[in-house]
Amino acid sequence: MLVSWRYRKRDSLLQSFDPRAWIIFFSCFLASTLFFWDFRYLLFFLTIALVSILTSGIKWKEMARAWIFIIGFILFFSFLTFLTGRGGMELYTTEHTLAKLAASFKIFGWTPTLHITAERTMFALSMLVRVFSIASMTILIPYSLNPAHYGITFRGLGLPDKIAYGMDLTMRFIPTFGRDFSLTMDAQKARGYEIEKLSGGLFAQVRKLAPLIVPVTIHAIAGSEDIIDAMDLRAFGVGPRTWLEKLTYRKRDRVLIVVGVVILLLSIALSLLGYGKFWVPGFMLG
Repeated sequence: MLVSWRYRKRDSLLQSFDPRAWIIFFSCFLASTLFFWDFRYLLFFLTIALVSILTSGIKWKEMARAWIFIIGFILFFSFLTFLTGRGGMELYTTEHTLAKLAASFKIFGWTPTLHITAERTMFALSMLVRVFSIASMTILIPYSLNPAHYGITFRGLGLPDKIAYGMDLTMRFIPTFGRDFSLTMDAQKARGYEIEKLSGGLFAQVRKLAPLIVPVTIHAIAGSEDIIDAMDLRAFGVGPRTWLEKLTYRKRDRVLIVVGVVILLLSIALSLLGYGKFWVPGFMLG
């Protein structure tokens, strides 16, 4: 049985829009963000993301794990970028040192030294804002989009029936897989399997995880076969598919689409004119 994300009907601004309009706006937002590395321009997209989060009606406890993972992931890689400067060398060729921190010890005659530069600092901040804006808007989709409208939404965007239904199954696969894994783990623990006491090297631990991996994998394959058989029995793909519900654009949905398209066109125009490139404040270069 397929399950869905923890969707709940809310009286929020986000859910007041047609899901197709929101997907179109999100696509324009995502494409527009990728045109800029200027911290000042990225703050505009961060503002849109924060407004979407605060008006989504989703409480912290409902998606705390997702936020902790996203924030931890972004902070880790932003800090790693700040330390190494990797990735930013494509945007700048010279660096202006703000501080130089040298360790009081040596390793094989080499003294660990951290060069804090203006370019590395701004690149790390720009990456943090850019990735957080994209990730926060993305994570809102499964919590605010009605699972019953997955297929209808993608079909309404012009995708063929097969692709629309494939997207529907894909968005349901991750929570279904997580549910199966949790049930299998509880069943194995009830039989005396102690996952907390796994020891040995990497390959040894993977081999000892077989009581969890094998049943979940087999169940996923068997479940997919059942879905395929059910679709074949209903002659799926033979002709155009009908849907139980119908989505209708309203005035606010058209306004949201227009806003998204305008943002995308302005972003393309600004990028072609040379705006939005990597930027470092003048006071950091003095």
